[in-house]
Amino acid sequence: MSNTLNPPIRPEYELPLQTFNEIAVERRLPFASRLWAQGWLRKGVILIVLALIWELAARWQDNDLLFPTFIATAHALVEGVISGELIEKVAISLSVLLQGYVIGVLVAFALTTLAVSTQLGRDLLDTLTSMLNPLPAIALLPLALLWFGLGRGSLVFVLVHSVLWPLALNTYAGFQGVPETLRMAGRNYGLRGLPYVLQVLVPAALPAILSGLKIGWAFAWRTLIAAELVFGASSGKGGLGWYIFQNRNELYTDKVFAGLAAVILIGLLVENIVFRTLERVTVQRWGMQR
Repeated sequence: MSNTLNPPIRPEYELPLQTFNEIAVERRLPFASRLWAQGWLRKGVILIVLALIWELAARWQDNDLLFPTFIATAHALVEGVISGELIEKVAISLSVLLQGYVIGVLVAFALTTLAVSTQLGRDLLDTLTSMLNPLPAIALLPLALLWFGLGRGSLVFVLVHSVLWPLALNTYAGFQGVPETLRMAGRNYGLRGLPYVLQVLVPAALPAILSGLKIGWAFAWRTLIAAELVFGASSGKGGLGWYIFQNRNELYTDKVFAGLAAVILIGLLVENIVFRTLERVTVQRWGMQR
């Protein structure tokens, strides 16, 4: 009974911990795994495989007039760059594209700001997008020629149409998805109107806005090339689409493919440098996107 009430007390002691250095806490991946983790390498391998398939298919076809080889196309592309002709055409196209793209972005932002501020703005945006978004931009080209003539104005008009509606829809959808707690926080700070949109809605909806910018860029780029294939560019100078069309008429198929390759390369550069960098320094850094 006494032993139960007064159990023996064991003496205290400490055991020193030995340093754990048998294996490394972090183990570096093999060089091949670290190299393959680079996105540029994987995409480069895909492009090389596609080029190889192109070369083999063209050699099997054995008709340079219908389907030139990848090597012949690359040679025509390098020749166009060295001579400066292709660089000039690309510069003309990009200058027109930039002008129409910027105007489209500004108009889309104005419409969506009005839509999130007033009921009339929401009705206006909903009505206009329902009417005009399904309308192909290239279908407005005859009207643009009547209104603005054969020049830069017609191209800018169709580019604004191609950028405006997808960007406005994406931006407005992003604004609608902003949590109510963020909206209340902005209103509690006394933000109204444009400051409220710029400081609360735009940062919270930035992933959707960036998606709209990328979609608008793609629509504008292919609309511009299609329009230039029809009537050229401004001030009597043709852009990249006109370069493709002229060489097609003269049966320089390798230069036609070189122009198409330039269209693809510009798209890849804009997507993987401009937009990817913008995403990395904003939404990815802020933890809003993986």
